[in-house]
Amino acid sequence: MHELSIALGIVEAAQEEAERLKARVSAVHLRVGALSGVAPEALLSSYEIACADTPLQGSRLVIEEVPVVVYCPTCDGPRALSSVQWFCCSECGTPTPDVRQGKELELVALEIEQ
Repeated sequence: MHELSIALGIVEAAQEEAERLKARVSAVHLRVGALSGVAPEALLSSYEIACADTPLQGSRLVIEEVPVVVYCPTCDGPRALSSVQWFCCSECGTPTPDVRQGKELELVALEIEQ
């Protein structure tokens, strides 16, 4: 369950920023790509465990799930995949390994209380 180690890292980073700002974190916002290797449900559970007995206890983890987007050389543009098992353009069916979005695991924002 590597989500726990990821959650511990998120909590540590959020705590450092909260201390720097002398504020309390009420929510942490993440972007998690479908190919990131992270299960959002497991990360949510792990986040609660990681926050226990820290200044972030009681804060929320808000996850934006990011779909996989590939570049299609035939259509000459980005296309969302219809399935992560089928790396082909959703418009013309051309196979493509060129992933442009969907691998993210980004801490994008903190909601803080002064």
